[in-house]
Amino acid sequence: MIIGVPKEIKAQEYRVGMSPAGVRQLVAGGHKVLVETGAGAGSGYLDEAYRRAGAVVAPSAEAVWTEAEMVVKVKEPLPEEFRFFRPRLVLYTYLHLAAFPELTRALLDKGVRAVAYETITDDHGGLPLLRPMSEIAGRMATQVGAKCLEREIGGKGVLLGGVPGTRRGRVVILGGGVVGTAAARIAIGMGAKVTVLDIDAGRMAYLEDVFGTHIETLYSNPEGIDEEVRRADLVIGAVLVPGAAAPKLVTEAHLREMEDGSVVVDVAVDQGGCIATCHPTTHDNATYVVEGIVHYCVANMPGAVPQTSTVALTNATIGHALRIADLGLPAAIEADLHLAAGVNTFDGKLTCKPVAEAHGLEYTPLSAG
Repeated sequence: MIIGVPKEIKAQEYRVGMSPAGVRQLVAGGHKVLVETGAGAGSGYLDEAYRRAGAVVAPSAEAVWTEAEMVVKVKEPLPEEFRFFRPRLVLYTYLHLAAFPELTRALLDKGVRAVAYETITDDHGGLPLLRPMSEIAGRMATQVGAKCLEREIGGKGVLLGGVPGTRRGRVVILGGGVVGTAAARIAIGMGAKVTVLDIDAGRMAYLEDVFGTHIETLYSNPEGIDEEVRRADLVIGAVLVPGAAAPKLVTEAHLREMEDGSVVVDVAVDQGGCIATCHPTTHDNATYVVEGIVHYCVANMPGAVPQTSTVALTNATIGHALRIADLGLPAAIEADLHLAAGVNTFDGKLTCKPVAEAHGLEYTPLSAG
């Protein structure tokens, strides 16, 4: 199979869809890999590193998209890339289609076979290709939240860990999954007072086993959210509903109850966000203020640490990439139900039910395709 790795064009996206190590594995399997010139520069991988791994360095995005049978990316294609879509092209990347109706329609209209990292499952019911970026985003959420609390950024001027004789910063995390756990770990390490709200009693028990008395867990309901958000210095939105839009848990009314200069970081913004006043921002213009509250809503947070992110992402995605390349997508999904769960569109049919529900479109089970 011919695999293409184009350069990411999202603003301040420095990751690349595959590291040279991943390319080497595909080439060793007898496949041809095209990498757009400069695609890996932001992650510290120059064209020569890809050549040494056996890739062909292509002069343009068009050259990659046109020849490739499978395109491996990081982020969802932007409108200027839609012109490259064609029937039976395999697109293997993060898609988050519930938040992008225009992209969903373009994939369906062009008959693209789109495989979303974020809906591929594993034997334990987890999302293994989403996990590494969630780990990074969770850790970063606390870091950037702490920075945004500084007065020069517009924050209230609270140090999360405090010092003797002062109160510690209050961090409230909505969701105790991979993102929330990673955010809590960093917040605890900074010395903050940390509360995690979740609806899964087993998950809350796990968090208390791991973090002991350094964390408080509460059942997530409207009353609990009202009380905790009102008192928080930093609120981190870490809610995930696989494939679907995130529920709006924090409203504008909640923000009016918070102290001016408090901060919200919505890691779920690429799924529509769980904080009602959040909209996607970029690394070069990351924050804005609503009701006196500083909002950080960068949709590609791990893109700020591309060396770590690209390696972690390739480690997670290469196995399925090899299977698709070796067998072709139809045979690969027949052999692997977890990979099949990642197929969002196939030959003009929408095969991911949460996406269909989000956009009011017809859902076709993959088995009926």
